[in-house]
Amino acid sequence: MAYPHQLRPIYLHQIESVDTSNGSGKNLMDTFGRRHTYLRISLTERCNLRCTYCMPAEGVELSPASNILSASEILRLAKLFVREGVTKVRLTGGEPTVRKDLVDVVAGLNELRPLGLQHIGMTTNGIVLKRKLWDLKRAGMDQLNISLDTLDKLKFPMITRRLGFENVIESIDAATALGFESVKVNVVIIRGLNHDEIVPFVNFSKDRNVYVRFIEYMPFDGNRWNQEKFMGYNEMLEEIKKVHSIVEKCSDSPNDTSKAYRVPGFRGQFGFITSMSEHFCGTCNRLRLMADGNLKVCLFGNGEVNLRECLRQGVSDAELLNIVGAAVKRKKKQHAGIAHRHASPIIGVSKKLHNTNVSSFATGSNYFRYRIPLLSSLARPLPGDAFARGFSSGSDDVSRDYPSQLTHTDPTTGRAHMVDVSAKPPTLRRAVASCTVHLSADAFRSVQTNQLKKGDVLSVARIAGIMAAKNTATLVPLCHPIALDIVDVEFEMDQQQVDSPGEIRITATAVCTGKTGIEMEAIVAVSMAGCTIYDMCKAVDKAIRITDIRLIEKSGGRSGTYKAD
Repeated sequence: MAYPHQLRPIYLHQIESVDTSNGSGKNLMDTFGRRHTYLRISLTERCNLRCTYCMPAEGVELSPASNILSASEILRLAKLFVREGVTKVRLTGGEPTVRKDLVDVVAGLNELRPLGLQHIGMTTNGIVLKRKLWDLKRAGMDQLNISLDTLDKLKFPMITRRLGFENVIESIDAATALGFESVKVNVVIIRGLNHDEIVPFVNFSKDRNVYVRFIEYMPFDGNRWNQEKFMGYNEMLEEIKKVHSIVEKCSDSPNDTSKAYRVPGFRGQFGFITSMSEHFCGTCNRLRLMADGNLKVCLFGNGEVNLRECLRQGVSDAELLNIVGAAVKRKKKQHAGIAHRHASPIIGVSKKLHNTNVSSFATGSNYFRYRIPLLSSLARPLPGDAFARGFSSGSDDVSRDYPSQLTHTDPTTGRAHMVDVSAKPPTLRRAVASCTVHLSADAFRSVQTNQLKKGDVLSVARIAGIMAAKNTATLVPLCHPIALDIVDVEFEMDQQQVDSPGEIRITATAVCTGKTGIEMEAIVAVSMAGCTIYDMCKAVDKAIRITDIRLIEKSGGRSGTYKAD
């Protein structure tokens, strides 16, 4: 077997040890009939830019190098997925070009084409791409997505907090000249920042064979998303038609995430990725393998399965596929919050560049955390301290020791007191809490159709949750008053059958830059939102129950990151 670019022999053993017989593909089919043929693999958490909509200026906390998948681990998992039916692999990051063995990984993926892999792509910011292009193409890469959010050289460092505009333009032109099968330019549109460049970006495709894709601005950790900055694709299209009165709709493939258009006479085309205004969950065929080995079946979901630990504990290929299959089967019909959102398109999205905690099996159980079933053979004891670790994505080890002393109690007198935080430095803090409200079929229907005499239940509950979060220090005696940056309260409605009882899952996210934790603000928000739903629906159903009030995750502060099992 010949490996382009002299693929390092150290990688070959794990790659060639994988059974080369093609699987049935059943492990990549979810319960809604979606076959997952597209795998996105993050090679690194590191990035050489600090784009304002993506991450804070100081960057994000990175995983230890030992937690990042090696090239051989990436290629072994890729081969398993390809054998099971994946036809396209896209390399992402962070920024994938900062990884030194990038070309080796591409070359290894290229060896999977006889098993059914058809396309090898990469999403990159283009800063150092130009000098790697030839090696990447020779190794087997055929598709490129290059991120560029402005055509203004002076505005570029305002968005990315770094220089390099000319490098990106040169990379785009070099990629088209080298004859890559597809060169796409991804543009995140933010009102007030670059929405005035929509038409210039369309014109950018006039003499270049590129596909310019306008991406609706989405909420990520730390990007201070708000409705005023959001611009939907219909409004973008209208702006284009003011200048180009004739635009042609191009045909879209069944699993395309973008809606494609073309200006007659232009070499390239343009399109829109409508993640916020018109989701494409129904045709989603994508899975994501994070740099630390966590498999995500949905970018917007919290559930993850860490395949890295499985690899390193000697789990067989057959067992790995069953683990993957169990995760895929739990994929929801669409991402949380879309179906029943009311006032705001905001969704609880977390761009987990720093999602790194070791995940493993629960002792004596046939279940992963999140209740993803394993084969009974996977409940066998594993070496080391694997039992003690659950499926969590914090940057600190879940098994670390937490203080046994209650921080609000004087150890000598036993009296309650307020914690002194004057010496603590302010940090960016985020907390997410949730609860579930159980209603009768009649009450659920009344909320869903907005037929209660008291008004729009969810809108009032959202306001109540936000107001409660702002008054947490008044409601909880020893909490510090906190200047909140944002509180977001979202609802997900679930009913198995039309005449059956239903549930409303409430999720609250609170963010601040401060000296003390913000968990109570999130918990108080969901609690009061739940109480408001009860109050407004009690005339229809007095048996309403509010359950499962809990902290889902938190980040920031000395204790680091926590994520519930």
